[in-house]
Amino acid sequence: MFIFSSEHDQFIKKIKKEKKIVLFYQIFICIFFLLLWEGLARFSIINSFLYSSPSQILHTILSLSKSGELYHHMFVTIWEVFLSFTISSILGIFIASLLWRFERLSKILDPYIVILNSLPKVALGPLIIIWIGASIHSIVFMALTISIFTTIITIYNGFISVDKKYIILLKSFGAKDHQIYRKVIFPSNLSLIFSTLKINISLSLIGVIMGELLVSKNGLGFLIMYGSQVFQLNLVISSIFILGVVSYLMYIIIDKIWNFINIKY
Repeated sequence: MFIFSSEHDQFIKKIKKEKKIVLFYQIFICIFFLLLWEGLARFSIINSFLYSSPSQILHTILSLSKSGELYHHMFVTIWEVFLSFTISSILGIFIASLLWRFERLSKILDPYIVILNSLPKVALGPLIIIWIGASIHSIVFMALTISIFTTIITIYNGFISVDKKYIILLKSFGAKDHQIYRKVIFPSNLSLIFSTLKINISLSLIGVIMGELLVSKNGLGFLIMYGSQVFQLNLVISSIFILGVVSYLMYIIIDKIWNFINIKY
């Protein structure tokens, strides 16, 4: 049985107290903002038709939920985000690994990756639709073009930033490149990889919504486009609110996976 010192107990209590304080202020800011927004709309200080209100958003979400539309559109968007996120993450890590392994290849491809990353992906939307078709494939591809280059660049920079002394030491013992990658390069960048995945999930969601705004007849992006076309701003703002919640939950899932890995290993 482990016996901890009083200093350790005080340290743990301090951490827990800090977490409670942070959570309290996070909830307080959210509630204050919603109450302020509702009050401004109720007393006609802002135009509730243009800016909506929390009560109107809640009513719209409940209506969509009762009709079943909410779950359908959420599922479509989440599925498209999952596909694009999975593909871009796997490809991004794989390509970053290849660039680390083959230094000459990384030098050759460096300007092209930078150029492709800087291209305005929205401008490519019409071309993507023409090339691939107005379907889920074009939506996933657009999300892929937005997220994959950030993944490649960030993880590759992490790989090449590993202290060269460790690599030289392992090579002096006869270690091969694949052994160095497996024992040093990849493990030492796990934190960076998961941080990149957190960014990647947001970029994938942005790409999916952009694609849905252009071609889709399903998904939260479609609801935003439809609501703006028929001037149902409650629907637009409600969809944006749901997007924020979905994005946060996806971020939390990645964070929990990383915390689990940290605790286990």
